[in-house]
Amino acid sequence: MKWINLYFRLVLRYLQYFFSARTRYDLHAPFAYELAEMVLEDTRYFYAFRDIELLRRGLLKNQDSVQIQDHGAGSLVSANTVRQVRSLARYSAISPGSGALLFRLVQYTKPQKMLELGTSLGLSAAYQSLAARNAEMISIEGCPQTAALARQNLAKLDIQNITLFVGTFEQQLPRALQQLKRVDYLFVDGDHREGASLAYFDTCLPYLHEHSVVVMADIHWSNEMESAWQTLQQHERVRLSVDLFHFGLLFFRPEIKVKSSLALIKARYKPWRMGFFPSSDQAHTA
Repeated sequence: MKWINLYFRLVLRYLQYFFSARTRYDLHAPFAYELAEMVLEDTRYFYAFRDIELLRRGLLKNQDSVQIQDHGAGSLVSANTVRQVRSLARYSAISPGSGALLFRLVQYTKPQKMLELGTSLGLSAAYQSLAARNAEMISIEGCPQTAALARQNLAKLDIQNITLFVGTFEQQLPRALQQLKRVDYLFVDGDHREGASLAYFDTCLPYLHEHSVVVMADIHWSNEMESAWQTLQQHERVRLSVDLFHFGLLFFRPEIKVKSSLALIKARYKPWRMGFFPSSDQAHTA
């Protein structure tokens, strides 16, 4: 029943997002347009995608069981504390499309210090780290057995620039921040509770700078996450917030003079927005 409620909720939220979202043809501001072009509209296929998806195929067939230690809001798909690897790969791991989007975002922003909260099976970490092979990345996972699988998966992909911390975010986040010294790229994909999400952002804030990017996963996953996203959009240091439905992006760039929020979608999903009929709400400020 939980997954049915989640499904209908997400369909409703997606329709709201779809009708409000802009495409690259609605954007006149340089940074927002470049972001849409380089991240959303990039259709190149990289060898890293093939390697990660071959690994995923094996995980989707893996019937081994894992004892789950969930320190956050829990799963809306399954309340079981013992789950098969193939279930985690299907319901908890990042999708191929979302992974490719994160790859392109990292490739575009070129971070050197990266932090991920929520490793799961390591597929999202793989997509992000392979887009910045020379960057230092720390990923934190609260479940020891899941972390062990993630280590195996990252080793299979010969990824060597990720350090995996195991433990709760409250325990491991200060340690990770002390090691990194600064955070150019922050991906938060765990503990989907409003208070926790805001607390992790606040903890990382002193380490973020004007060219950092923060990625919040599943911003429409629940009322709590939507409330957290709205609060983050209004933060005094945030100059631009971008709703990509599955992800929310936060930018602090000082060249964005007027604080802005917008939803972006790939142009092919709105083919009638080809620039022939200019919108009165075009983004001029980002």
